[in-house]
Amino acid sequence: MSALSYDPLDVDFLADPYPAFAWLRENDPVHHHPKDDRAPAFWALSRFEHIWEAVRRPDLFSSAQGLTFFPDEIGQLGIPPTMVMLDPPVQTQLRSLIGRGFTPKRVTVLEDRIRDFVRARLDDMGRRWRDGMGVDLHEHFSSTIPTYVLAELFGIPLGDQEKFAPWVNALTQLQNDGFSLDPNGSATGAGALTAMAEMMEYFTAAIAHRRQNPTDDLLGALVAAEVTDENGTHRLSDWDILGFCFVVVAGGSDTTASLITHAVTLLGDAPEQRRLLLEDPSLISGSLIEFLRLESSVQGLARTTTAEVTIDGTTIPAGEKVMMLYAAGNRDPREFGETADALDVRREITRHLAFSSGPHFCIGTHLARLQARVALEELLARHPQVAVDAAAGTRHQSAFVRGWLSIPVTSL
Repeated sequence: MSALSYDPLDVDFLADPYPAFAWLRENDPVHHHPKDDRAPAFWALSRFEHIWEAVRRPDLFSSAQGLTFFPDEIGQLGIPPTMVMLDPPVQTQLRSLIGRGFTPKRVTVLEDRIRDFVRARLDDMGRRWRDGMGVDLHEHFSSTIPTYVLAELFGIPLGDQEKFAPWVNALTQLQNDGFSLDPNGSATGAGALTAMAEMMEYFTAAIAHRRQNPTDDLLGALVAAEVTDENGTHRLSDWDILGFCFVVVAGGSDTTASLITHAVTLLGDAPEQRRLLLEDPSLISGSLIEFLRLESSVQGLARTTTAEVTIDGTTIPAGEKVMMLYAAGNRDPREFGETADALDVRREITRHLAFSSGPHFCIGTHLARLQARVALEELLARHPQVAVDAAAGTRHQSAFVRGWLSIPVTSL
């Protein structure tokens, strides 16, 4: 296999990126990808230790110039800039604000509601199956859970929650398609843009309402929050809050849904590992990182070097885009041993890149793990031999995320 096998915008590569990642780790761990007619030149790190160190050094690897190797990604998507595209100390202050909505204590109180919702979705799946209507694991189960949870977090009234799902889908489409095989492709689709406009209008009105009528939900907390900068202490603007809303939706919906779906597909290929979870459901919680390690929802994101930096004997100039290939690092035998490519639900993992690391460590980790744990506990208890047809499924075509659009259930 040649280095040319790593082409992040190639359909064949996206179908199974892991052989190319393995080649890079062993032969070209600080890879320079030349400019072509689809993307500018950039660098790519594939070994665990290199990525681990880089993402923990925002002073050398900055997020402020965007998280992809495409230029002007915020302009492409037409959304407010978010805290994931800021560096400390500003990023640290803003992160602490939104973090109040994602503390383990606050997240834990959602468990009963999430479990009730998951059971209702399983009831619906069972009815569809009995009626011969066809069941799609991702569409009818996995993707519905984070959409419901995000609506609850934001304090979306029950009567409005049906509106929330197409908004989440629209932002996911804009994010993934906008950073995909054609960065100018379906991200300009009228349907997605219309849904995004509706979402912005709805949240703008909700922000205005909460300024007059404080609430205890995440949106209310953002409205009430104060920040201190060079201009003194002040409240967040509507545009700032909209940016928070978008980063929570973009980062907390599709990635969590894909974790749930990937867990089912991985277990389908490893019946002995499924048996372990069925015999001891307490293993499910710990297995979630193993599922994410093998199938990282976020395959990689870029940083920009602020100064010349040398890694493993290769010098990267200042001002260069560097892809942190989390999915490659998460299968590095140097960190995870000779069985790095195999599923082991009992694997003891002390470090991983599934939620990144450092100042941009995923703020919604506790919530994502809660949703996935409850979903798998209930799904395996109700349908212990659930099976899907991955070959008939449809994936996102994105260099940055690995997830599903649909995957049919073949057995319940």
